[in-house]
Amino acid sequence: MLYKFKSRAAADLILLEPHAHRILHIIGKDPEPQGIITLEQLPATIAALQAAIALDEQQCAQARAAHHSTGLDDAEAELLERNTVHLHQRATPLLEMLRRSLAEDHEVIWGR
Repeated sequence: MLYKFKSRAAADLILLEPHAHRILHIIGKDPEPQGIITLEQLPATIAALQAAIALDEQQCAQARAAHHSTGLDDAEAELLERNTVHLHQRATPLLEMLRRSLAEDHEVIWGR
């Protein structure tokens, strides 16, 4: 199943259900088939997503360091990293949508 996030301030964003559920959980929303992030909710939503992205980036850096300490050579560690899609990669487009929506006073809605 797909979730489509929409705002008048940005292009539509489509996420697979498991990724949308994770992000909705992070921002404090239930993964309902349809929903809205109001203008009043945008600042807190942006802050929550920024914090989760920062934590994910920190964990990725720690994982890279751990790979190097376990004896993986650079090519093996790079291959592991390249084949993993992290939260910060999936959530950054939505974060940009949220920021643009806040700047232009538009809500963000989603649906399946």
